[in-house]
Amino acid sequence: MMDNHDCACGQTTVRDEAALWFSRVQDAPLNPGDQQRFNAWLAQHPQHRDEYQLLQGLWRATELVPKARLQALCATPPTQLKRRPLLQYAVAASVLVVAVGFGLFNGLGGPASYRAEFSTVLGERRQVSLPDGSLIELNSRSQVRVNFQGDQRRIELTQGEAMFNVAHDSSRPFVVAAGTGQVTVTGTRFDVRRDAQETRVVVEQGRVKVQGHDSEFVSLTAGLATRVDAQGRVAPARAVDAQALTAWRSGKLVFNDASLSEVAAEVSRYRQRPLTVGSVAVGNLRLSSVFKTDNTETLLKALPSILPVAIRTRDDGSQEIIAR
Repeated sequence: MMDNHDCACGQTTVRDEAALWFSRVQDAPLNPGDQQRFNAWLAQHPQHRDEYQLLQGLWRATELVPKARLQALCATPPTQLKRRPLLQYAVAASVLVVAVGFGLFNGLGGPASYRAEFSTVLGERRQVSLPDGSLIELNSRSQVRVNFQGDQRRIELTQGEAMFNVAHDSSRPFVVAAGTGQVTVTGTRFDVRRDAQETRVVVEQGRVKVQGHDSEFVSLTAGLATRVDAQGRVAPARAVDAQALTAWRSGKLVFNDASLSEVAAEVSRYRQRPLTVGSVAVGNLRLSSVFKTDNTETLLKALPSILPVAIRTRDDGSQEIIAR
């Protein structure tokens, strides 16, 4: 049997289903049975949640459209309402939101403003659809602030890490600010990670411009990365394994000849208490392996069999990698 997520007609079906659920949720609170079915539908496939979140984002933006314009978009011929009314309502909701979203960002007096904030907690990953068609994937313990204003789409990564899949619009640059760094694009796919002392940018597709506090910038293409330090200095571009560095999107931690200091810092992002190294010598040991982000205990159990180290648990519950 064909999976309807793998064909164009299936995408239309998912979009209609999302519109149907959206209209029902907007109409009245769901009863426990319907809420359970709705939650199961969202969890069935990532595309379900993507389509529903897109409707939510665009629906919020309709507040910026004049009432008369909304009424015109909602108008549906009576003969159509008589045929399969429930499905027509769902399709009408979908068409309305898409039409309004298109109008907001491509006409009706110019681009409208849009503000929102999205975040994740420990161990959570989240995908967010923006009104312009761009997507943001948030890693564990991450937060972004979205501000679309006039001729610029601006995002601030206030903490954590995010992958950006930017819808192309040469007239409206997409700018991501993170710490002392800033990334500017018109349409591409890239990852930004904000740490305490630096910001890292990795490009998976397209081209980005990375700037620090001065006017100098570094241009990155697919497979290249750079770092911006706490003083706003941008490092030269370097080749990286972009797939490994963004493996968190599939729930994996991939280490290729990484120092234990780097491993400890990365693992700490997925634990309640930080993991540290006991000495510089231990921190300089190297590790190549793959683990799951939702089971870092497996990594701690495996380390002593891979390297000459042991794991010590402190009184506060945090753990430390020490020499064996």
